[in-house]
Amino acid sequence: MIVWLNGTHGAGKTTTSALVQQLIPDSRVFDAEKVGETLMDITPGLPATDNFQHWPPWRPLVVETARRVLDYTGGTLVVPMTVLVEQYWREISTGLSHHAIPVRHFVLHADQDTLRGRILGDALLGPSPFRLAYLDPYAEAARTWLHAEAEVVDTTHLTPAQTALQIAEALRS
Repeated sequence: MIVWLNGTHGAGKTTTSALVQQLIPDSRVFDAEKVGETLMDITPGLPATDNFQHWPPWRPLVVETARRVLDYTGGTLVVPMTVLVEQYWREISTGLSHHAIPVRHFVLHADQDTLRGRILGDALLGPSPFRLAYLDPYAEAARTWLHAEAEVVDTTHLTPAQTALQIAEALRS
């Protein structure tokens, strides 16, 4: 099974994914961003883009990597990855479904002011124009398709530990 943690930057995906992994027996965290980083390392580079998700190989490589890891290890993969383009989510979820891999899709949501505050106050990454630029696309995706495609967990007033526990409890039910 895959537990996909979606949502924009500042929602708490990375921190929560590590905590969810601790609560789910036989689970591992798979950061699909590493697939994008591998594509970014190709020399000479792939066509210029502001987001590696726009490269057509990224989506099937995420599916294939997840499939291969699950075939090898079994268990559950916890995937903290923002996907805000509906077509990209369809490609990934359809690809996983084609391999009979069940997916529980959660969106970690917070209001715009909270997200902005978390991004600006991030002690590890610092304020990030890149991360801030995704607030409006997230709001649009949430309004038009994303929240209808997932189990929404409002993290506005939750700690990462509370968020992880809520997800683990949803998985048990």
